[in-house]
Amino acid sequence: MNHRTRIKLCGLKRPIDVQAAAAAGADAIGLVFYPPSPRYVSATEAAKLLECLPPFISSVGLFVNAEVELVREIVAAAPISMLQFHGDESPDQCVRIAEAVGRPFLRALRIRSETQPADLLESAHRYRGASPLFAGLLLDTWSDAYGGTGKAFNWSLVPAEIARLAVLSGGLNVQNVTDAVRRIRPHAVDVSSGIEASQGVKDPALMQAFVNAVRVGDADSDRR
Repeated sequence: MNHRTRIKLCGLKRPIDVQAAAAAGADAIGLVFYPPSPRYVSATEAAKLLECLPPFISSVGLFVNAEVELVREIVAAAPISMLQFHGDESPDQCVRIAEAVGRPFLRALRIRSETQPADLLESAHRYRGASPLFAGLLLDTWSDAYGGTGKAFNWSLVPAEIARLAVLSGGLNVQNVTDAVRRIRPHAVDVSSGIEASQGVKDPALMQAFVNAVRVGDADSDRR
């Protein structure tokens, strides 16, 4: 059976970028609700962006150590499809927030150089057991700061049983995503800085090129 890698284009701030993401064939868009980020959007701004989103494209809200009430207020104003926790949230905190707003959640793991495949398996098992609202892991590169780094981590650390259910992130771009899809066969890929003309401003041509590069990786993998 042919595998189609899902694609999330993250850090969108302008209606024109949401429209371009949909036209390029994205499966999901990401909205950043972390004020220090140059890609931050308010609940009011997010609501206007969601108005541009056609049916059957998911919207994911990225949060960093947010309180339940803040997430509740944002979801009430901008009804995103899914939560993405990118801070130091424990499994219990993730579950508590997800249950409060009735949304599934992704847990971002920032991969260190010393991370082992067994660590990823243990994390997936722990979150899966914590709640049926857990949708999967998003694998990103370690940084002392929160949010994306624009740098790739060692993909060989990702075991196959994790990859098929995970979102691969961290330094993906048009030049390397085909190889990432061939090698890792992730369920989905996530990109932000790799499709930008400048911080927070997406490039429609890069969005389309990124989607096309993912599809090349899918086709190459299916021929193996």
